[in-house]
Amino acid sequence: MTQDDAFAADLLRGHTDTIVLGVLRRGDSYGFEIYKAIREATGGEHEIKEATLYATYRRLEKDGLVESYWGDETQGGRRKYYRITDAGRAVFGGNVQAWVATRRVIDSLLDVASRPLTGQKD
Repeated sequence: MTQDDAFAADLLRGHTDTIVLGVLRRGDSYGFEIYKAIREATGGEHEIKEATLYATYRRLEKDGLVESYWGDETQGGRRKYYRITDAGRAVFGGNVQAWVATRRVIDSLLDVASRPLTGQKD
């Protein structure tokens, strides 16, 4: 893992709840399906460990942001499905707004950092 990859992973780690809620906005999903959706959305560049995801599912459910239910698969093991709640949709929306505002500030700061200081040479 490069330093850039580690930095990106650290940034994303703080947004696992929002990422999962975003996947669930598209429809109910079971745990491994959410894992695959995240991996595919990033072209395989980012992967959230399954243990981290399952801890996230439990926390989101405890906080009332998702609900779970058992599927009725006739073959293989039963799957636990997750569904976003209205509270989860509200939290997702707020988190996206916060991310957009944060990104705007960071973009501004990075732009400032790339310009030479007034009165000084590069």
